[in-house]
Amino acid sequence: MDCKKKEKTEKREKKEKTNMTKAASELPYEKFLRFGPENLTEIELLAIILRTGTKDNNVMQVAEEVMSLARYPREGLLGLYDVTLDELQRIRGIGEVKAVRLKCLTELSMRMSMARAREGMNFTSSSQVAAYFMEQLRHRDTECVVVVCLDAKGQMICERKLSEGSVNMSLISPREIFLTALEHKAVNILLVHNHPSGDPTPSKADKELTYNVKETGERMGILLLDHVVIGDNCYVSFREQAWFQRNPA
Repeated sequence: MDCKKKEKTEKREKKEKTNMTKAASELPYEKFLRFGPENLTEIELLAIILRTGTKDNNVMQVAEEVMSLARYPREGLLGLYDVTLDELQRIRGIGEVKAVRLKCLTELSMRMSMARAREGMNFTSSSQVAAYFMEQLRHRDTECVVVVCLDAKGQMICERKLSEGSVNMSLISPREIFLTALEHKAVNILLVHNHPSGDPTPSKADKELTYNVKETGERMGILLLDHVVIGDNCYVSFREQAWFQRNPA
């Protein structure tokens, strides 16, 4: 008799726990329907995307653990941008599928943030170019080279990553750069890359690439307006430094 009573109690407790977990996962969804996404916290929004938690932690708790990985200086969801798939999958309840979903979410967040920042920007201003790319590039552990295609008014048409990793600038071909420019019907272009050391001082290879691209662009009628090197919260502009000539004084 006691065994049966104990078994019923355990089943009831298990059912209650399941219902509580389900309720916790439904709460942000119901809140969304009633009040709209603007009234949800980022953890609640994450919980909706994750959908489910584990038997020990409801989805809100899993979402809180994910948000705890956010890295300074970016806040909120953008703080998860540099978190790796492996780091996400160390959280109980986050498998490969959810980790990939979260990385897609942070990539979309970054792209939307940059698209908003792009509106009304004048990409012929070296300081504005540096400000736009600073948070995207200054914290990277590897070197990333980007070509920016501009229209006749100096507005961005597109940005294209040329290479990332252990970059040998001398091996980047002006041909690759101008194929991108021609594909997007660019009138002018910019080069932007980062120095993981934090020191934006251009190397000899940086300067050689700049001269080659500038000279090629002049022959093709697609001018290189600037090459901006991003450091740790600082930058160097070839145009500002008047380094657009070979062997400058």
